[in-house]
Amino acid sequence: MPPELTPILIGVAGIVALAVIIIGVVSVRSESDLVEERLGRYEQGYQSFLEIEQSETEAKEDSRKALDALDRAIAKRPFAQKWRTQLARADLKLTVAEFAALHVISPVIFFGLGYFLLFRGDLIMSIVAGFVGFFFPRIYVSRQTSQRLIRFENQLPDTLALWVNALRSGFSVLQAMEAISRDAPEPTSTEFKRVVQEVQLGIDVDDALAHLLARVESEDLDLVITAVNIQREVGGNLAEILETIGHTIRERIKLKGEIRVLTAQGRITGYLISGLPIVVALFLSAVQPGFMNPMFENRLCGWPMLGIGLALIGMGMAAIQKIVNIEI
Repeated sequence: MPPELTPILIGVAGIVALAVIIIGVVSVRSESDLVEERLGRYEQGYQSFLEIEQSETEAKEDSRKALDALDRAIAKRPFAQKWRTQLARADLKLTVAEFAALHVISPVIFFGLGYFLLFRGDLIMSIVAGFVGFFFPRIYVSRQTSQRLIRFENQLPDTLALWVNALRSGFSVLQAMEAISRDAPEPTSTEFKRVVQEVQLGIDVDDALAHLLARVESEDLDLVITAVNIQREVGGNLAEILETIGHTIRERIKLKGEIRVLTAQGRITGYLISGLPIVVALFLSAVQPGFMNPMFENRLCGWPMLGIGLALIGMGMAAIQKIVNIEI
């Protein structure tokens, strides 16, 4: 390379290096500015999000305080204690105040559905729908309670078998119940877990079992708890007693299933005969709004007819249930 080109190449290389440095600094600066700008927007959005979340939390706290105040106001009332027992039997995580609020919200929802969707402006049938909505929470709780009781009673023989095996393995009564709370399916595991927790909190075993019987109204469970209490007082081989009771309960469940199959036709007939007039009235009101209004507007003839009809439906349903309900 000629010597005279060396200064020129050095100068070009220095210019290129200076340009690269300047471009890099500018790009880094622009990136940092962009990052700061984005972080600023994110911070502003995050602050607004925190404000929204804080406002929502405050609203929830206000509603929670209102429900707590209502719960304290009605806690000592007889109906509140009855509702608390029913919610415990259904295993619904609701307070008495929330359950009372459902008695106000449910009629409004049923009335709105009837007025705007089902009966299309028929005020009288919408009021009837709201009246049905008032009893809907109680019907739902009763339904949940009965289904949970059926599942518990069907699981009881297997529960007793697990209890017997645990006792024969050397476990105490409380340890056996703790094993049931871990290995048994729902709702048995939940109920026995509550018993174990109550005993660990210092409640006597007899009282904890009494609380279990109050939550689960079962004659079979009453027999089991009576056997456990007697064994704790006078002694004896609890494993053999529970094994005998489990065999008896299993045979009773088998016999109940056979009777339920044999009486299925009568029960379905009762449901059909009782529900058919009501379904027909709702269908006519939905197809032709106002068709059933004369029955409600005429106090001299319509109201007595409705009362007599509902009374006869209830009496017929009660008679059929009495016939098909065979006690074992």
